[in-house]
Amino acid sequence: MYVGFIGLGVMGQPMALNLARAGTPLVVWNRSRDRSEPLRAAGAHIADTPAEVFARAETVILMLADEAAVDTVLGRGTPDFAAQIGGRTVVHMGTTAPEYSAALQDAVRAVGGRYVEAPVSGSRVPAEQGDLVAMLAGDDDAVAAVCPILAPICRETFDCGGVPGALLMKFSVNLFLITLVTGLTEAFHFADRHGLDQRLLRDVLDAGPMASAVSRVKGPKLLARDFAVQAGAADVLKNNRLIAEAARKAGVASPLLDVCHALYGETVAQGHGGEDMVAVLRALEARTDGSALPGSPDDRADQRPSVDNTTS
Repeated sequence: MYVGFIGLGVMGQPMALNLARAGTPLVVWNRSRDRSEPLRAAGAHIADTPAEVFARAETVILMLADEAAVDTVLGRGTPDFAAQIGGRTVVHMGTTAPEYSAALQDAVRAVGGRYVEAPVSGSRVPAEQGDLVAMLAGDDDAVAAVCPILAPICRETFDCGGVPGALLMKFSVNLFLITLVTGLTEAFHFADRHGLDQRLLRDVLDAGPMASAVSRVKGPKLLARDFAVQAGAADVLKNNRLIAEAARKAGVASPLLDVCHALYGETVAQGHGGEDMVAVLRALEARTDGSALPGSPDDRADQRPSVDNTTS
């Protein structure tokens, strides 16, 4: 049987390519068909519909943008859902609300399918290199069966127990990532506005105890004002929102995250959502220059919806 892969975006396409190049029998589908062509060249079968993926594959990996896209592809809420999912393993690798994932697991189980939550840590370059880190949650047998399939995609996998443990673990990781990159960006902005040599700042950081794989990737991008996307600012804002909602539901303080939420809201409002997350520099510069644009009401840290109004 084939392995199915649906969703060939910035992350999904290189992930699927690594599977195909490793010899995995692969059937793929993407809404924009041109994104499938590199997979065809790598030997994958290109499906005409998501239903064809489920008809051919026993295990189907989803790397989709949001909950609505997942529901549409699965045919959730329609008679097609049971027909497609029964006897299949659904591997949800995107980032959604934990409550949504838990409910999706219940729905998949109810029609005789198996479900694995498998979000990843890493952006476009690690995805291209097969160097992602996966966090897995679900029934032990389903997780064990999925791990070998993910080997060409992920350098390491971690068992996070039951759903939604993997998504909550990813939220913890991404909280650190978002605040780390925002702090690094603010440091470069501070140095720039004080007339310091930013190359020297990069070298000092690289030589010192704060250096990390993240700083060594994002520092040169800030130095060159290279906003080519690795992890998009709009995606970071979405993640920030999901983490903040999870924090509020648990009564957990998240002051650093709240500041980042406002800054990424401003970055997206300025039209830079399709740029890399270091484009948060533009929001910092706008604040310094007195020309900041507020984010949309849903994206401002002080105007986010209350817990009671949160939906999944």
